[in-house]
Formats: sequence, C-alpha cells, structure tokens
Amino acid sequence: MSILSLALTRRWLGWLAVTTLFAVVCVGLAQWQWARRVEAVAEIRVVAQNWDAAPVALREVLPGDAPLAPDAEWTPVVLEGEYLVDQQLLVRNRPLTGRPGFEVLTPLLLDTGEVFIVDRGWVPTGEAQDSPDAVPAPPAGPVEVLVRLKPGEPTIAGRGAPEGQIATIHLPELAERVEGGPVVTGAYGLLDSETPAPAERPVAALRPAPDEGPHLSYTFQWYLFALLGFVGYGWALRQEHRGLHEEETGEPAPRRPRRSGPTDDEVEDAIVERQGAQ
Repeated sequence: MSILSLALTRRWLGWLAVTTLFAVVCVGLAQWQWARRVEAVAEIRVVAQNWDAAPVALREVLPGDAPLAPDAEWTPVVLEGEYLVDQQLLVRNRPLTGRPGFEVLTPLLLDTGEVFIVDRGWVPTGEAQDSPDAVPAPPAGPVEVLVRLKPGEPTIAGRGAPEGQIATIHLPELAERVEGGPVVTGAYGLLDSETPAPAERPVAALRPAPDEGPHLSYTFQWYLFALLGFVGYGWALRQEHRGLHEEETGEPAPRRPRRSGPTDDEVEDAIVERQGAQ
C-alpha cells in the first residue's frame, strides 16, 4: 500500500480532520492574541499622546452626555468648583502593589452647576476593619483641580458593597446616588493636583507602564502549534506506512541513503596514519 492510499483510508482521513480542526483552533487563538496586542499597543499610544498634553476644558473633550472617546482617555482637564465631601464614596477591591485598599471618589460641584466625579487616589485597608483607618480630607471651599479623564466602569453582577462604599465606578449609578446637580456620566477624572493643595492626600494614580504583554509571543506560539499538528500527523502516517511495508514484504522499509564519502572519524584516522608514516 502506498502512503497516499494509507492517507486516504477512513481512519487517517479522520485523523486529518482532527488535525485540521486543531490547527483552526490554534489559528483562531493566534488571531485573538494578535487582537489583544493591537489593543495594548493602541492603549500605549493613547497614554503617550495624552498624558503630558496641555490641559483643556472639560466640554472640549466631553460634549454633552456623550461617552468619552477611546482616543481621549487620559486627557488632562482643569476643573473649578467645590468638593461635596459629605457624599464621598469608597470603591472596594482596589489593590495597589499587592496591598488591598480603596479608591476615594469625591464629587466636585462645578461652577457650571454640574457634578463631576473625581477619583482622588488610593488608601489602604485598615488594620482591624474592612475600611480605611483614615481618608485624607480634600480642600475646603473653592478649588481648582487637574484630572485625567477615564471612562466609567461596567457594573459587576451580584457584587454589593456596605454603606458608603461601591463595587465599581458605574457613572449612571453614581448619578442616581449623588445629589447637588446633574452628574457628568461620560467620564470621571483621576486626580493629578489640587489648588489649594492639602497637607495630605490619597496616593495618586500612576502613569500606566508601556507594556504590550506577552501577546506577540503567544501569537507565534499558537501558529507554531498549528504547524506542529500537521508535522505530527505526517510523522505518524509515515511511521505506520513503514510498519505496514515491513509486514507486507518482510523487509525493512527503504530509508534515506546516508551521505557518501568518508565519515569524520575516518578522515581523522587517515590524517593520523599519514602523520605516522612521515
């Protein structure tokens, strides 16, 4: 039986189908990893473009109730108003460098009458309770703040929070809880600075590191796995064909001829003999 005839048997066609399906899955995973890398590169580009840009007015970036455009994330914005300290909230489950903690959300009543949610930074979980030991107070009275815009977060099904805390920065939900004026729901702001500056403030948000992650290497790995699937299929098919040939003929299947000419050991022996003859 020729190797082609063996490959066209029902069993080996089945293995070919399995191998092809495996390759399709691997290619799909490779493309998914590539898409993840494209997203990561785009996020890095947005940070590099906007983080150190000149501050602009809020409505230049966020007209009306429109959501924040992806390429406008991290844009610095200057706001003026007064903090609504009595409506301050803590966002749960916000670790920083491996330590559990909270983010401090303080609504800012703008001079326009709107309320803008400011994330003033991070505070650690307390030593004896599931809340901070202390939260640094924001400046009292009129204040000017520099923030970087971030889109709101989705809700998390089934996750609640105690009084004064929330599970996620879901701006429509905050708009229902916060009083004092219409809440801006298109974005919130990560605090950079306040004027006047308080004596103490929560830990400021760090600039995101330009890390693409391992997505590129994973992409190549999945493509390699797809290729190796066919290599393994071909090797197994060849091994079975070799065994069938030996059963049918009683002789070993022909192998690739070894290279002609002397081996390295034979060349070395000849050199030694010539040197001894001299």
